[in-house]
Order: sequence, then C-alpha cells, then structure tokens
Amino acid sequence: MMKLFKQSFHRSALVILGTIAFAACKPTIDAPSYSKGSINPTTYVSIGNSITSGYADNALYYNGQLVSYPNLIAQQLKLVGGGNFKQPLMSPGSVGIGSSQNSRFVLGYATDCLGATSLMPVPYASTGDVAALGTSVYASEGPFNNMGVPGAKSFHVLFPGYGNVSAGGNPFFYRMASNPSSTSIMADAMAMNPTFFSVFIGNNDVLAYAMNGGASDSITSQATFSASINGIVNALTSGGAKGIIGNIPDIINLPYFTTIPWNGLALRQGQADTLNAFMPDGSGGSLYNFHAGNNAFVIADPSVPFLGKRQILPGEYILLNTPLDCVKCHYLGTLVPIPNMHVLTKAEVAQIESAIASFNGVIQATASAKGLALVDVNGFMNKTNKGIVYDGVALNTQFVTGGSFSLDGIHLNPIGNALLANEFIKSINSFFGATIPQVDATKYRGVVFP
Repeated sequence: MMKLFKQSFHRSALVILGTIAFAACKPTIDAPSYSKGSINPTTYVSIGNSITSGYADNALYYNGQLVSYPNLIAQQLKLVGGGNFKQPLMSPGSVGIGSSQNSRFVLGYATDCLGATSLMPVPYASTGDVAALGTSVYASEGPFNNMGVPGAKSFHVLFPGYGNVSAGGNPFFYRMASNPSSTSIMADAMAMNPTFFSVFIGNNDVLAYAMNGGASDSITSQATFSASINGIVNALTSGGAKGIIGNIPDIINLPYFTTIPWNGLALRQGQADTLNAFMPDGSGGSLYNFHAGNNAFVIADPSVPFLGKRQILPGEYILLNTPLDCVKCHYLGTLVPIPNMHVLTKAEVAQIESAIASFNGVIQATASAKGLALVDVNGFMNKTNKGIVYDGVALNTQFVTGGSFSLDGIHLNPIGNALLANEFIKSINSFFGATIPQVDATKYRGVVFP
C-alpha cells in the first residue's frame, strides 16, 4: 500500500517538498548587531603618554603607532559611527626615535665581554631618527586625534608651551603641536571638539622616578596629580562629551624591574672563594659569605655605616638598564656595588606603590563624579603578570618570552596593545550600554624572532 502511494505521488509535489526541506535546513546567518550605546563616537580623542602614542621597543616608530591601543579602539568605533582617527605618524621607513636619540630595538645576536653570543634586544641602527623630532608634522598631517605624548606626566597635559624645546620642552610634542611655543596638549585636543575621549595618563608621574632607581626625577604629589586629572576631565566633558579613563598599573610588575633577579649572581665555588678573600669582615670571615650557586648582588647604600654598600634583599629590584657586561667582567654587583640609579630599594618601592594607590583613588573618584567609564588597567596587568590565555595563546609579562611586552620591558607589543584595547572596549560596552566588537588580538604579533 505504501509502495503504491509513493509511486503515485506527483513528481512536482516531491520537488516542492524538497525545496521546502532544503530551505528549512539552511542555516540562518544574521549580520552582527553593533551598537554605540549612549556614546557619540564621531570624534574620538585620546589623551596619554608614550603607551598611548604607540611607543614601543624603546622608540616611537611607524609600525608601533599603527597598533597603538587608541588606534585599535578607533577602528572598532568606526563600526558604530566613529570617524577617522589621525595620528602624528613617523615615516614608514624611519628607524624610530627614542628619548636618548636611539633607534628602536630589534631582537638580534650580540657578543658579550666573555665572547659569548646570544639573542638579545639590539638597536636597529646606530642612531635614531633625530631629524624627526625637529620637524613639525602638524601643518601637513594635523590636527590629531591621538594626543599621546611620550614622556608626558599628568600636569604636562595642561602646560602651555610644552613643545617649546628651546625652553626645555618636549620634542615629541614639538613635532605634533599646532604651536609648540604656546599651545598645550589639552588645547590641541579640545580644538578637535571631541565627542568621545579616553584618558590614560599618570604612569610617568611614578615611572620616571622608578626607572632611575629613585636617583633622579621625583614622584608627582597627590595634590598636583588630583588637580591635573580634574583639569583634564573637566575640559574634556565641558562640551558634553562622554569618555573613559584608565587607572595606573603596578609598575613593579613590568619586565623592566623583574627580569634581573635580586639573587641572580651565579658563582662557582672558586669564584665565591676569591670574592670572599677580597671582602674580609675584619674578624677572619667575609662580609657577604658568597657561595657556589645564586647569590644576592651587592648594591650601593649610603645609609650603611662606613661601607656604603650591602647585599640586595628580596623585594628589591635591579633594573633592566644595568650594564651586564660590567657585571660579567668588571665585578659590578660584587667588588663594585651596583649604583643606586640601577636599583629600587624597599623604601623606594613603598613610595612608588603608595603613590600608585593614591593616584588610582583620584582616578576612581573622578570617574565616579564625572560619569566616566573606568578601565582597571592595574587589574589587567596583574592578571597578565600571572599568565593569561587568549584564544589558545599563553601570555605573561616575562621579558621577551612572555609575549605581551615589547623589547624595552616597559611598553606593550602589538598583541599586548590589542588586549589592552579590548579592556577599554569591554568597559565602554558595560558602562554605556554599547555592543562594540572587540579587537581580534590573534591578528597582531608578539616579539619578532630573527
């Protein structure tokens, strides 16, 4: 009976049923639905320092600027109505320029004083692109949405004439300022009439002191920092613009401070015996009792009576700028103490961490009072320090091998910047009810190996 029924079923009916069945099984693909929420992304302006500018590998250079976290944010904002995002770009062929007139770092092979060759950060060129800092690009490329200026502290943002190099101004601002002798970062930012903004400033208010081992520069006072942050935010919100602000990470977790271990003085027994003989304590023993294996380095400390030196303690840090050839071949860290400019003592660390906590309190209070989204950059960096996995890629803050920091141990590399951009985007979405897509960080590189 069933067989007869099938045979008598009209061929056209089968075609219709087949068409219906195919249509029912075909997956429905909806276009992604993006929303700007309650923000107006038309003109996005970012305020910050070197990390905002795209500075990386110890220099400002073209490819680093392209992956600055605000530029990555701006590309995502375009999906919800954002406009162009202009940056004071270096020439694509430039070797880059750093604060010491150096070129950018690349990973290469170098031979140390012992004749051993190993892979390490080396300058791409003998000197940096010094001419770039003496050439204004404002007339041809400005005005700019990215107002990140390497070296800027919080109070520098409001300082008129900050780019006046003849009066000790910042050459990185000189090249991008509308009028270096009179304008401020803030004034040029406001000239853009921002409809949305990000602020990530204050790292240098502590970092400059820390990177010099507390031997020069100073930590910005809380009063000055508070007045500066409030002045910046008040100006940016004066026209009704909404925005987002990032807090300051615990800089002690950066590779610049953690790469050289306090007890990284590796000695053989014969070396230890020789050092002990050269450093008697006056009673038949040795001042430091060096032994085979890992030992604590000797650092300068004027507070130690008569000697002016001591062994470093756990919780103190030897900076990445310490000349390692002098350690290997000229007894730096043993017979010759490591100078204060290369060391952070516990007292200095306490000052740094106290200042960061204080500054972050100011930032949080300002965000709350002004209705800004708050990005917990500190929390993000702490998680990265412990190790994170993004789309199957493991990342941490270890120098070179950790995959998230550039070769200066201070600034993020492209994938690190992409992940930071995502932290900003997540906060924007949560606070302002937006659905801006995150950056696909897998499209961005880590450290380039030769």
